[in-house]
Amino acid sequence: MNQGRTKRFWTWCQRRIGATWIHLATYHLMRVYGLEHIEAASRERPILLVANHRSFFDMYCVSTILFRRTGWPKVLFFPVRGRFFYDSLLGLQVNMLMGWWSMYPPFFAGGENPLVDKREFDKYSMRLLTELCRDGAGNVVGFHPEGTRNRSHDPYSYLRAQPGVGKLIKDAAPQVIPVFIAGLGNNLPRQVVGNWTNGEPIRVRFGAQLDLAPYLSKKDHVRTYKEIADLVMTRIAELGEEDRSAYTLKESGVMSLESGVRR
Repeated sequence: MNQGRTKRFWTWCQRRIGATWIHLATYHLMRVYGLEHIEAASRERPILLVANHRSFFDMYCVSTILFRRTGWPKVLFFPVRGRFFYDSLLGLQVNMLMGWWSMYPPFFAGGENPLVDKREFDKYSMRLLTELCRDGAGNVVGFHPEGTRNRSHDPYSYLRAQPGVGKLIKDAAPQVIPVFIAGLGNNLPRQVVGNWTNGEPIRVRFGAQLDLAPYLSKKDHVRTYKEIADLVMTRIAELGEEDRSAYTLKESGVMSLESGVRR
């Protein structure tokens, strides 16, 4: 599903069908900032988008933004935990109908109750992911450095970054662009209804491409991977602070206006 002509067909479906219905379900709420950082990236090298993770729908919205608001040819890949998207019927349906098989490559050994017998397969998936991030004009890879979904009610809290993203960046040297996402829930019907009932705005903030040259020249070591991962999360958190300031200020202004109307 993710190679050659087949990938091109599913990318067409993702761009024409998937992005259209996600847009129709979110356009009243969607707020996008910093898209110029995506536009400034080279078209000849892969882009790695590193984002916080609070909703199942984070990367679906990001992919819709990329397809609808940028015109250059692109193919999207989102590495996932394979035990849902590949080992369950519901996961396969979500992968097709929402992701158009872009939830790839899959990893099986991590998380709760690790599948030890899948570690060799995960090494293979990591090699595939590294190749996607190293070579391929138009490749866009979405990655969550936290490794799992943050269930905190505070949209400006973060889990500790996992060193895997650092190793990926060190080995592949892609263009790395941080992304902060807020306002998305995990209940799909409620999220869709909120688009017409004044739900919480969905804010997607793209940051400037990270300068990782000082780290890429260091030795291959877990400490280096962790330093890169921490830098990535720091940049995401900085975008979060930008959102906190802007969103809080806007909400305060609306409350003041409403208070003035009541008086």
